Amino acid sequence: MSAGKTVFLHYTQEELNRNFDQRTWAKNALEVIGRYPVLSKATRERLAHRAGVRYGPHPDEVLDFFPASPGGPVQVFVHGGAWKNFTKDDYSFPAEAWVPAGVNTVILNFSKLPAERLPTVVDQVRRGFEWVRENAAGLGADPSRLYVCAQSSGAHLSAAALGKGASALVKAATLVSGPYFLEPVMLSPRSDYVKLEPGEAEDLSPGLHPQRIQCPVLMAYAQNDTDEFRRQTQAFAAALRKTGRLTKLIDCPGVNHFELMECLKDPRHEVTRAILEQIGKD
Repeated sequence: MSAGKTVFLHYTQEELNRNFDQRTWAKNALEVIGRYPVLSKATRERLAHRAGVRYGPHPDEVLDFFPASPGGPVQVFVHGGAWKNFTKDDYSFPAEAWVPAGVNTVILNFSKLPAERLPTVVDQVRRGFEWVRENAAGLGADPSRLYVCAQSSGAHLSAAALGKGASALVKAATLVSGPYFLEPVMLSPRSDYVKLEPGEAEDLSPGLHPQRIQCPVLMAYAQNDTDEFRRQTQAFAAALRKTGRLTKLIDCPGVNHFELMECLKDPRHEVTRAILEQIGKD
């Protein structure tokens, strides 16, 4: 293949590969990612929580619950990591912003690729949402006020799960810096572990099926996300706008993919404020 030949839209293979490698795009990626488990450990030490609550039979199907207000809303967070990295223990820190605001918080765990296939993980996330809805009252939360927030590959998993029926259970969702169209993913090095048949890639591309999502959706992305992640967010947002489901699209200045995730612990950040306003309206 010649260096200048395009393989998807205007991207050469080299350009497409780079667009699906956020760590080389963001020079401080390892520094920021390295703070996640430290912040999360501190969050778990500061905030009361129930750890390792089981929502399904698979060993990875567990969650942490951070109580806030009895009978109040509950928000499920679904983490990123290119579908193959991290666990719930690396992502406790969004509870720092949500619990003080009265939002009961769930940090969802699920399997990683390639140990499980992507359709299986989407189903885990869907069943996680269902379990929280069914058991919210027992946890001290309001089952009728279930929200979702997700970042990066977690935003893809959540959007796909919402499109598989879970959006009927959810009051509103927030999707941050996700990949929503899998065709270019399957042309990138991520196809080495994201093993899908063509029909599966189409079915699990939420951007191709905006009509499947029945709840309001807030979307956000970082100014310094890769070009393709920005394009995918804009394209999915435009599709959701046509269905009447998009509530807001936020372009966050001055941050990259990993820094924006860290911003979710800050109640003053624009995305966090929008999330809390979204919950407060109901």
